[in-house]
Amino acid sequence: MSRWDKKEGPGSWSADATPKIVKSDAPVARRGRWDETPAVANISSLLIKESDIDISSQQLPTGMGMFGTPMATPRFDSSQGLNLSTPGPATPYHAAMEKAAIARWERDLDERNKPMSDEEIDALLPATGFKILQPPEDYIPLITPARRMQSTPAQSYVQQGEISSDGYSIPKEIEGLPMEVSTEIEGIQILPEDQQIFKKILTQVDESKLAPEELKERQVLTLLLKIKSGNQQQRRMALRVITEKAREFGAQIIFDSLLPLMLSKTLDSQERHVLVKVVDRVLFKLDDMVRPYAHKILVVMQPLLIDDQYYARIEGREIIANLSKAAGLATMIAIMRPDIDSEQEYIRNVTARAFAVVAAALGVPSLLPFLQAVCMSKKSWEARHTGIKIVQQIAILLGMGVLPHLESLVATIEKGLQDDQDKVRTITALALSALAESSSPYGIDSFKNILKPIMKGLAKQKAKALAAYLKCAGFLVPLMDENAADLFTKKITPVLIKEFGTPDEEIKRIVLKVVQQCVSTPGIDGKFIKEMMFDEFIRAFWVPRMSLDGRNANQLVATSLEIAKKIGGASVLQRLVPFMLDASETFRRMTCETVERIVSQLGVSDIDKVLERQLIDGIRLALDESKGSQTSMLGANPNQWAKGKSIFMSAFGTVSRALGERFSEYIPMMVTMIFPRLNNNNADVRQQAADMIIEIASVLALCKRDDVLKSLSRAMVESLGEEFPEVLGSILGALKAIMVVLGVHHMNPPISDLLPQLTPILKNRYEKVQENCIDLVGRIAELGAEYTSPKEWMRICFELIDTLKAPKKSIRRAATNTFGHVARAVGPHEVLTALLRNLKVQDRTSRVCTTVAIAIVAEQCRPFTVLPALMN
Repeated sequence: MSRWDKKEGPGSWSADATPKIVKSDAPVARRGRWDETPAVANISSLLIKESDIDISSQQLPTGMGMFGTPMATPRFDSSQGLNLSTPGPATPYHAAMEKAAIARWERDLDERNKPMSDEEIDALLPATGFKILQPPEDYIPLITPARRMQSTPAQSYVQQGEISSDGYSIPKEIEGLPMEVSTEIEGIQILPEDQQIFKKILTQVDESKLAPEELKERQVLTLLLKIKSGNQQQRRMALRVITEKAREFGAQIIFDSLLPLMLSKTLDSQERHVLVKVVDRVLFKLDDMVRPYAHKILVVMQPLLIDDQYYARIEGREIIANLSKAAGLATMIAIMRPDIDSEQEYIRNVTARAFAVVAAALGVPSLLPFLQAVCMSKKSWEARHTGIKIVQQIAILLGMGVLPHLESLVATIEKGLQDDQDKVRTITALALSALAESSSPYGIDSFKNILKPIMKGLAKQKAKALAAYLKCAGFLVPLMDENAADLFTKKITPVLIKEFGTPDEEIKRIVLKVVQQCVSTPGIDGKFIKEMMFDEFIRAFWVPRMSLDGRNANQLVATSLEIAKKIGGASVLQRLVPFMLDASETFRRMTCETVERIVSQLGVSDIDKVLERQLIDGIRLALDESKGSQTSMLGANPNQWAKGKSIFMSAFGTVSRALGERFSEYIPMMVTMIFPRLNNNNADVRQQAADMIIEIASVLALCKRDDVLKSLSRAMVESLGEEFPEVLGSILGALKAIMVVLGVHHMNPPISDLLPQLTPILKNRYEKVQENCIDLVGRIAELGAEYTSPKEWMRICFELIDTLKAPKKSIRRAATNTFGHVARAVGPHEVLTALLRNLKVQDRTSRVCTTVAIAIVAEQCRPFTVLPALMN
């Protein structure tokens, strides 16, 4: 790096590059000091037109003024000018100097980064061993202002311009785009990345002198611009015009303009959606005229088949289906045939999906001869692999619609089970499993020829291939009759048990699914499952590691539930109860979810006293641990914590309700848990206590413990001053649960004292508080309206009107129902007056909910009481 006071050569950042401002009729003066104020004279000769230099999206090194010493790297903002060290007034002089600095900086950067010449490359590399490839004739490099800094620097427009006597570069053209053009057409701003595509309509020309084809091209580009970037009205009109005139414009002009636009990497989902809609409508109009462009359309549309967004995949299928109907089967096969045996798996994957869409659109029988030829191909294993994958995708796409063609499709791919290539055998097993899944519970006769190869493959295959064979076997078992299913399950059980210990997570998931399918089949004996599989299943899968992956955990819970249905819930619960005390939070959560499902579906009739006590103690300790592991309701991931908390609480409520009167001996223990927690300093603990009251309120009523319910009710009313909204919502929910089972007449304190405390809470905008409070007020209006004066009910009605525009649907539903209960309590006239006045508001949601509330009032108080007010 050179010294700051050393004179540098041309092309470097030196003070010599800075233009001097002198009088036009004065001789050239000696250069002054760097800190002298330049004498401002005739500035007009230095000014540059704004259109001569495009400075959008350019960058300058930070901290570099216009005197050329590069320092740290700043960003230039065209809306704010350069970040000069000494700010000055925004004058034309300053603007000219800024643009001059930008031009010099770009020229120097392009000079340093210009492509190497052939002579320079020959001097660096040996003369032999290399071949110079010529770019395609139709290749046009994309260089736009927005991408100049991100792409590889090349010879830019600055070097193509003329150098004036002042040393400035005046660029002539950007990729054939004149400098003085408008980037806005009919109020639509054209983005820099789209200027290359729409460059033909950016220049103003005399359309009367254009050829007819050029005029059509300009019209199509204008319509596409309106569709892509216009407002709703412009987009609707442009879509109608391009659809109606599609045959007039012709397929060539439309697709030559549309397809490059769809390949743009800057398209968002909305823009892509409207452009796909254009393709769909144009295909319908052009019909068989699209055949020459079918390949180009497929290149654009095939990636949509594997898009992350569901609706994008649906749109891709619709376009390819319409294209196949317009172009015909022969054209589609001819287009996609070279991609079937491609070496790239991505290409083969999208080709298989596209062929499946074609088969669904034109019928499987029409494509079946081609599939049989491809699956028997001896030229390459890639072709056989793709053909079998096409069958798999057809099964996934058609579902039960594959049944009429099931036997033919199975016969087409069954030879793949004996193929030399491991990948072909794997995809064959996966395709057969997809066919079996789609045809379930029918079609076992079509699979008779593959049962023996599947059994042999289970003994020979390993790793992923074995997992595919197991998956196929698992989907075949539900198709069999009871005796065959029992025999087949007993044969594959040793292989399943052997794979229990596999470290691969995906194979574990497949093994769990196969176990679930085998156990849930009616012909399987529960005694066999308990003796041969259950102990190994618990030992291999019920470990903390399985709870870390959500998919594995869900599959393990479902499989354990099926085993419990087969061998009895008590046997499974006895093995799972100790896991509730595990140190892992996720493992305890998975265990409680399994216990909750088993108890809710199978009950607790086969549970003895010892297991019952262990179950209650385990859930209670799990609740304690979940409380202790969270220190604040505002944790790093409150949604995940809330989900885990709801699982623990749901398990507690399910077990207590299932026990029924057997739960009475545990009530004192639960009461001693709840009351201290209601006064705890931790908000999470208080909320947990309120949620426990919600879960056991019905059990307390069943056990005839009204004294406990009244004590809890009094404690809940005393807690209505809670500051945390989440806790307050749970307290209101507990009050509602107690009032439902205890009745409004036995509430302590009475309803007349409770309702005035609820009215201010209606103003709380927290969703949980709002929903529970409105629901509680509605229950009071329904069951005990006589405890409150009509004036108080009308005050509540006016508070409820604001909740009709709440964002949550359940809040609006609770509010409309409450209006009906209040109207029945105090009469419909006053309530209708308030509701009819609310129909004049601008908010549509509020008006719709008001209409629903009026309908509910008519239902509660009879229609004849509402009709006069509506007619007036």
